[in-house]
Amino acid sequence: MPERQPRILIVDDREQNRYVLCRILRQARYDCVEASRGGDALRLAATLPDVVVLDVNLPDMSGFEVCRRIKGDPATSQISVLQISAAMVSGESRARALDAGADGYLIHPIEAEVLLATVRSLLRLKAAESVARHAADEWQATFNSLAEGLAVISEDQRLIRWNSAFADLCGPEISLAAGVDAAALLQRWIGTSEPLSRKPHERMPSEFTFRSKTLQLAVNRIGSDSEIGPIVMVVSDVTDHKLAEYALRTAEKIAATSKLANAIAHEINNPLESLTNLLYLARASSSVDVIHPYLESANTELSRISRVTRQTLSFHRDTHTPVAIDLGSLVAEVVDLFQKSATARHIRVSFERQPTLSIYGYPGQLGQVFGNLVRNAAEAAPPDSEICIRVRPVRRAGREGTRITIHDRGNGIPENVQKLMFDPFFTTKELRGSGLGLWVSRNLVMKHHGTIRFRSSTRPQHSGTTFEVYLPVGGLTPESYPYEA
Repeated sequence: MPERQPRILIVDDREQNRYVLCRILRQARYDCVEASRGGDALRLAATLPDVVVLDVNLPDMSGFEVCRRIKGDPATSQISVLQISAAMVSGESRARALDAGADGYLIHPIEAEVLLATVRSLLRLKAAESVARHAADEWQATFNSLAEGLAVISEDQRLIRWNSAFADLCGPEISLAAGVDAAALLQRWIGTSEPLSRKPHERMPSEFTFRSKTLQLAVNRIGSDSEIGPIVMVVSDVTDHKLAEYALRTAEKIAATSKLANAIAHEINNPLESLTNLLYLARASSSVDVIHPYLESANTELSRISRVTRQTLSFHRDTHTPVAIDLGSLVAEVVDLFQKSATARHIRVSFERQPTLSIYGYPGQLGQVFGNLVRNAAEAAPPDSEICIRVRPVRRAGREGTRITIHDRGNGIPENVQKLMFDPFFTTKELRGSGLGLWVSRNLVMKHHGTIRFRSSTRPQHSGTTFEVYLPVGGLTPESYPYEA
């Protein structure tokens, strides 16, 4: 298909002028249309020529007025207008034409080379503007199609623009308009304008609740200087993600409970058998002196059962607010809970603890973490081997904290598996594992501002895996972190 020739509208009340201009432009392979009056020029402008060469002096209206109307109409505003005149040659006339929207101004007599160069320049400018408009339209369409809410805020904290998702997340009760005070908008929306005043390196809570939704907010400054400049605010609806995460945590907690059933059965079965035998002996005895030792032993066995029950409940029932936790005591309870099942598999459990500072957190959640790690170590360890568990104070990055290490002498974790260990639903236990234990454990440790990592070796005679959990002093404060179900 041959390329379309640019179409030029020549508007001049003098026929000889139109003839000369058309001759020059047609020789350069431009398609020309002629008009002698301003009204005709406006009518032909509706057909969208590429360039209008417009004389200033017309019989029905001035060329300035024709230019103003062309540029003032959204349907024709993109047409390039070149004003020409033989009489109005002053700088004031040129300024008036440019103020009316003209893209260029030439004075008669016009040399052919100058006319063609000016028209080519206007056509290049028009093509560049068309590309820019197309890119802007694509950008705006992309901007509006994003699922995340985006808003651009000026340096003086005024709302500049936003996408459709941002408006939807705000809801009808939040009024959005260009120039609105963004700090006041955030204050009304999430109850604080603090995110706009935070420094980029400062830590801030990123989630808030609005209309039964959990929203995640991120604020970044535009430009190389992160201290000043416009701001991009990104708001994501993470409600479904949070619900799914909660469901996965719950599923893993249920799975952990079922896995504990065997260990608890071992813990309780032995004292129950002893209790049954002691009561039988007591009933069969007629002497009080003989019965009394039986009852004392029975009371001891009941105490053992009560202790196991309390440990089990504390392992799975959590507090509503963070509390001070002695990690050494918490890990000791978990180790004690798994001691019987490890012994049944001929695995020794070595536990060492040093005095550590308390942290704030949820003991049930951390108990679930250490329970997962101790159980995994017991399952990985070969018979007649030892699991070493240590609790020690450490100092990292200027912060006091506690390090818990759990080491087994199993076959180790292959390198191709190590990078997948914390992925949800990844398991090497086939149907015996849910694939959620380590993923949930990492999330719970990160929630307490800690870290979890491991190292492993598969070398014969030197194989084994060590998991390390680090939890800083302080952790979660009751004031800043309300209970999360």
